[in-house]
Amino acid sequence: MDRTEPPSLTDICRVAFKVGIFSFGGPAAQIAMMHQEFVEKRKWLTEDRYLHALNYCMLLPGPEAQQLATYCGWIAGKTRGGLIAGLLFILPGAFAMALVSFIYARYGKIPAIEAVFYGVKAGVLAIVIQALLKIGRKALKSRLSWALALASFCALFFFAVPFPLVILAAGLIGVWSGAYPLPEASGGHRPAPASIATSFKMLGAGVFLWALPPIAAFFLLAPDHILVDVARFFATLAAVSFGGAYALLSYMAQVAVETKDWLSAGEMLDGLGLAETTPGPLILVTQFVGFLAGYREPAPFTPLTGGLLAAAMTTWTTFAPSFLLVLVGAPWMERLRGNRKLAAALSGITAAVAGTILNLAVWFALNVFFATVSERTVGPLTLAIPDPASLDVVKVMIALVAAGLVFGARRGVVTVISATALLGLAGHFFLG
Repeated sequence: MDRTEPPSLTDICRVAFKVGIFSFGGPAAQIAMMHQEFVEKRKWLTEDRYLHALNYCMLLPGPEAQQLATYCGWIAGKTRGGLIAGLLFILPGAFAMALVSFIYARYGKIPAIEAVFYGVKAGVLAIVIQALLKIGRKALKSRLSWALALASFCALFFFAVPFPLVILAAGLIGVWSGAYPLPEASGGHRPAPASIATSFKMLGAGVFLWALPPIAAFFLLAPDHILVDVARFFATLAAVSFGGAYALLSYMAQVAVETKDWLSAGEMLDGLGLAETTPGPLILVTQFVGFLAGYREPAPFTPLTGGLLAAAMTTWTTFAPSFLLVLVGAPWMERLRGNRKLAAALSGITAAVAGTILNLAVWFALNVFFATVSERTVGPLTLAIPDPASLDVVKVMIALVAAGLVFGARRGVVTVISATALLGLAGHFFLG
């Protein structure tokens, strides 16, 4: 049962900041950390309600982890709670990405910083595996759910099926089976009920605020200014970003590198590496792209100011729609929690989400431990083949230490991240 008394905004701030500053490892680890903080430790949400929120966020375009943070905050503290939780999930990573983007643009790669991220990346794998086990135990309770999870993993990992099709198929199979019980309909505090008038007011205000910075840049600077171009591109990207950042990387890289010439292909890969090892959602790689674009075409500003303004514009146009989709849609999703067909569909999606997280975990592990991972197509299959010679033994050792901390000593995220960062730094100085 949900907690009877809602938490204070101070409590939400404290928890959301912790989630934001230690949200390494991509959506799998972030989803698990939010589950630990909002469900297990503080009982602000029931298990069923958390999975209901996760399923809804998986259906939306944009970063699902940030949307889930916003949804959890909304349940705990209404609209202000949702805004606080969503913003504090993004801002630590956004500030970190702005800092490393400036250092990268000004000085190139910094070995010491790379060494810290090197260790963290290896350590985060243990957190991802812990996430997979926790979500799996909660979501997979029947043969059908196990079958859906396995089918979801195979569709994504071996056949490169688009993520939205996987989720849609899982939902339809869930409705077809009709074998899932209704969720609990009572218990604990609840946000304000859904209202058509309130939803339209919030939608109108949200769209206006989303469009305001690009419009201001259009009229105050020039229609073809880099800030306007950045806003136009990333606003379009935000509207079609189903399936998370990985689904968009090839398109974004192609346009940013080949069409717009904002950065090189190598720099795009460096940005992805930075985004993977700094806190926050992986989609913050867009901020790196925006920063370099503004840094290199800053007029009438200095390069630093131009880069920061372009980074801020990128982040705003990318994430603002996600806040809007959750804050407008969440009250209606809560109202529909008692609908049997919707419950069945979302239960099917829950099982598919477990397969999705497994796909992310395997992809992450391959790319952490092996420097070279090639793709081979065999008929309809797409196989990821790691090069055994490129195995990074040091990363494997750091990951084993992290696994010991997580599963043996049962240490938290803060300890794991700190320890692996220090191990990465030590490896840099003592091993070259």
